[in-house]
Amino acid sequence: MTAKEMEKKALEIKELERMRDELDAEITSAQDEIKAVLAASGLDSVVAGAFKISWKEVASSRLDTAAMKKALPDVCARFMKSSVTRRFLIN
Repeated sequence: MTAKEMEKKALEIKELERMRDELDAEITSAQDEIKAVLAASGLDSVVAGAFKISWKEVASSRLDTAAMKKALPDVCARFMKSSVTRRFLIN
């Protein structure tokens, strides 16, 4: 692939990313409208035609690694796992 072809492909990617961002904003807006209706009616789920739409609290527990590193740095060091990845960027 020539530099010119690569530039063209990068421009195409940037345009697709812009379109994705625009669609993400539209999706978020539509979700927010539904959430507002659910909240106003005091419901956490509703059946709308073929869809069951829910917006519920979900409880989860996670390990606070920052606090653990401060309190038990030797334990963290023993169980730390390193990995190497590659990142694709177009600036």
